[in-house]
Amino acid sequence: MEAIEELQSLIKKLPGMGEKSALRLSYHLIKTDESYNKALGNAIASIKEKIHPCPICGCYTEHDICTYCSDTARDRSLLCVVEEPQDVLTIASSGAYNGLFHVLGGAINPLEGIGPDSLSFPELMKRIDEENFKEIIIATNPTEEGDTTALYIRHLIEGRDISLTRLASGLPIGGDLGYADKLTLMRSLRGRIRF
Repeated sequence: MEAIEELQSLIKKLPGMGEKSALRLSYHLIKTDESYNKALGNAIASIKEKIHPCPICGCYTEHDICTYCSDTARDRSLLCVVEEPQDVLTIASSGAYNGLFHVLGGAINPLEGIGPDSLSFPELMKRIDEENFKEIIIATNPTEEGDTTALYIRHLIEGRDISLTRLASGLPIGGDLGYADKLTLMRSLRGRIRF
C-alpha cells in the first residue's frame, strides 16, 4: 500500500522515529477521526508561517519579539546562551532562571560542517557590546560539541568585565554511582561544591 508507505517514510524523518514507530503512527492516523487528521495537517502546513525566530535572541515566537525579550520583569543583567530554541523553554520552565536568552542555533561541530560562522556568534557579541550584562551563563549541552562551543564563547568574551559561568553537570538527583559513566563522574568531581 503506497499511501501507508509514503506516510511511514515521512514520519520516519521525524527525530526519534524508527521504522516500527513510524508504521505504528501511520496505522494510528488511519484509525483516527478525519477532522483530527485535517487539523494536524493544517497545523503542520502553517507552522512555518506562524512561528519565526525572535530577531533579538533567536527563540521561536509568533510575535515580533518573543515573550522573554519583551518581558520587562526579567533580569536584564543575566544572559543564558543555549544551543537550540527548545532549550529556552526547558530552562525557563524550571522556574530557576529569570534572565534573558540567546540561541546560537546549534553547536560547533566540524565533522558536520558547523563552524563558528554557522552560528549566531556575531549577534551574541553585538548584544554583549550593546547591553549591560553582568553575567553570561553558558548552557550548551555537556557534549564534545557543547564543550567546544563553550570554550569558543570564553575565547570571544575574554578580557571583558563580565562574569562567565557554565551550567554544572554531573550526577542526577536520585542517581546511583554504580550506574554513572566515567565522564559523568569526572564532571561531578571537577564541579564539586563546598558542603
